[in-house]
Amino acid sequence: MRLFFVKDFLDLVFPRNCLLCGRSLYDHENNLCSICKGTLPVTSYHLRPTDNDLCDKVKGLSTVGMVMAYLKFTKGGNSQKLLHQLKYRNKPQLAKELGSLYGKILNENGYSKCWDVIVPVPLHPLKQSRRGYNQSEHFGLGLSEALSLKLENGIQRRKFTETQTQKSRLERMFNMDDVFEVSNYSTLSGKSILLVDDVMTTGATLCACANVLLGNGAKNVDLVTIAAGG
Repeated sequence: MRLFFVKDFLDLVFPRNCLLCGRSLYDHENNLCSICKGTLPVTSYHLRPTDNDLCDKVKGLSTVGMVMAYLKFTKGGNSQKLLHQLKYRNKPQLAKELGSLYGKILNENGYSKCWDVIVPVPLHPLKQSRRGYNQSEHFGLGLSEALSLKLENGIQRRKFTETQTQKSRLERMFNMDDVFEVSNYSTLSGKSILLVDDVMTTGATLCACANVLLGNGAKNVDLVTIAAGG
């Protein structure tokens, strides 16, 4: 009885609201209400993982295999609002929930045995210190639980890079030159790796990481992001 009282008091002082619509959440809901989860712009990339527009983006940049994204990115849409929450509102639990939701889809479609390990794209330590966490890592943690895979922070950034927002595809690739290095060769060599990030635009960052992994003995690398544009 006392526990229920404490919970009711905490809910009153710190209300739990949906991060998209602002509705009060039920006990079984975490960051998003059931209505908003049901209206997320979920993609069907998992049905054509090697033949889609995201695969076209990375052609010539890396020899990765499957390329998928959980949500379709649209400017001003729910996917952009979620990414904004992750980058600027300190919501690691949201990133993990999105990973769990997509992991269940992948699991239901037979992907659970495709990989040996999940590796997140790293942030520079200075940027991670300012943000408080790496949203790609927490997305990967959600995936790892749903797919029963180990997550390994196997890549690190060697240097800080300026924002890629206003850069062309070619400029982004040059900006990523020699940025990443494998931090634990023995745990990744010979492994099938699922490389995860928050968003794919040109694919330059993901391909730079994938090339480092492949160049250090990874068996193969597939890509998954929270969101990606057309």
